Amino acid sequence: MKKLLAVLLALVMVLSLVACGAAPAETPSTPAEPETPATEEPAAEPETPAATGSVYYLNFKPESDAAWQEIAKTYTEQTGVPVKVVTAASGQYDTTLTAELDKDAAPTMFQVGNLGAVNSYGEFCYNLEGTDVYNEMTTTDFNLKNEAGETVSIGYCYEAFGIIVNKALLEKAGHSVDEITNFESLKAVADDIHARADELGFDAFTSAGLDGSSSWRFSGHLANMPLYYEFRDDGVTEQPATIKGTYLENYKNIWDLYITDTATTGAALLSATGDQAEAEFGEGKAAFYQNGTWEYSNLTSADKFGMNPDDLTMIPIYCGVEGEEKAGLCCGTENCWSVNKNAKPEDIQATLDFMNWCVTSEVGTTAMCGGEGAMPSGQPGMGFVIPFQGNLESSNPLVNIGNQYVADGYEPVSWNFATMPSEEWKNGVGSALTTYAADQTDANWDAVVTAFVDGWAAEAAAVNG
Repeated sequence: MKKLLAVLLALVMVLSLVACGAAPAETPSTPAEPETPATEEPAAEPETPAATGSVYYLNFKPESDAAWQEIAKTYTEQTGVPVKVVTAASGQYDTTLTAELDKDAAPTMFQVGNLGAVNSYGEFCYNLEGTDVYNEMTTTDFNLKNEAGETVSIGYCYEAFGIIVNKALLEKAGHSVDEITNFESLKAVADDIHARADELGFDAFTSAGLDGSSSWRFSGHLANMPLYYEFRDDGVTEQPATIKGTYLENYKNIWDLYITDTATTGAALLSATGDQAEAEFGEGKAAFYQNGTWEYSNLTSADKFGMNPDDLTMIPIYCGVEGEEKAGLCCGTENCWSVNKNAKPEDIQATLDFMNWCVTSEVGTTAMCGGEGAMPSGQPGMGFVIPFQGNLESSNPLVNIGNQYVADGYEPVSWNFATMPSEEWKNGVGSALTTYAADQTDANWDAVVTAFVDGWAAEAAAVNG
């Protein structure tokens, strides 16, 4: 775990490690320069012909769809290589990927973001070691390997999540973000805002919707909290066959707060969407919103909510664990690229070339790392921290807040939900959370515990044999 935390520290601090020294991939040779008569001026060396093949990228981040569409268009204009980007609906990525991989014109590039996904899709994944894009990496610690030890997925960006806070609303309610240092103080502020919601014109938390577009925030990201603390205590560094659920009461603490101190409660949570939660925060109807650094451009874009960047900050997810006052943001990634090894050779090479361009070219790195005005069109970039030599200093203040937590000595919370055994496990936890949200009985919470602990053992056994 000490090694993992050290890695996280390095990643959050703008990822300045030295690139791995694997051998570069072979590249196609260019045609020989044609002979010219000695009496004539030498002919100019011919341009390298445009690469053959095409790229089909199945993207899993709806919030970055517009940026990826523009990147694809720009790359095609520069190289002549067709790049198609399709973005799966929120919460439907695995279903979409499974269906698309069965087609003749399958994706050549897709996401495999955790060990469960490696188990599900590893047979489709090309070994990326030794490729040009792999050789550009400044760390390989978050890459994913199959049982044969092949690198089948590479982390292309690193992010942080926590609770995004509208400081202006806090001040309107007579509070300050400096008051919030643990679960007790977070609950006190949230309870007060919720009690005065009608007077204030806003509530504490956004809707904790549990439909497919939003449940990932809670069955995945929020579920990271009890996993992180249990794995920290027990020294777990890889997917365990079983878990104990040591910190599930803490999970209940924060979940109860989310579904109580909000305008949307009870059965209404069953149909609340991710877009609804985003709009509630973006329109100033809630002071707290669990999400990540990737949301910054959506919240501040003039085309969407136009929030004042100075009003935004991010705090850790507090759930009542002893010593959490020194915890930082949740830092890691599920943003991992894989290449379809069953694609045509020319499409594999075209895909590898596109990936490398994204992390080495000025246009690509600016789009991936930049904020406001970073895209060629002037639209916001994706604001990523990328683990490649071409990484640029982030213009996303939420990223910089994560950096500051680390600089101030706070402990980064690792993304242990990457060890979840399967999507089915998350679905089971999400379903149990849904039932509990609609009817908060002890029996219904016991069902959450069962889905969490027993469901893990069952899915791990089913997946791993």
